[in-house]
Amino acid sequence: MTNTRAVDLDHLPETVTAYLAAHNAHDTTTAASFFTTDATVVDDGRTHKGTEAITRWAEETGNAFTYTAAPVRAETVGADRYTVVQHLEGDFPGGQIDLCHHFTLREGRIAGLVIEP
Repeated sequence: MTNTRAVDLDHLPETVTAYLAAHNAHDTTTAASFFTTDATVVDDGRTHKGTEAITRWAEETGNAFTYTAAPVRAETVGADRYTVVQHLEGDFPGGQIDLCHHFTLREGRIAGLVIEP
């Protein structure tokens, strides 16, 4: 049984908040810099492994639609595992969605990120 607890958005690890700010600003170079070299991102059913693949993914997702994103809540299930729910609104199909960003950190960097509704 996991012990999930709420986290104040102002008390998330700096790596998580800085990544989200860079990604939401479509600053793909900065966003990719928060990942370990062997990190994995799973988004929309596709897996992206390593810095180069993650940078390409960030560029593709940043350019596909125009949107705004705002974190609405966060939780943790351990010292290095955080989930941040972001509310997105934009010109993508449906116009709005809440997405869960499940972060796994290693030595202060993002080793894994799974994004799902």
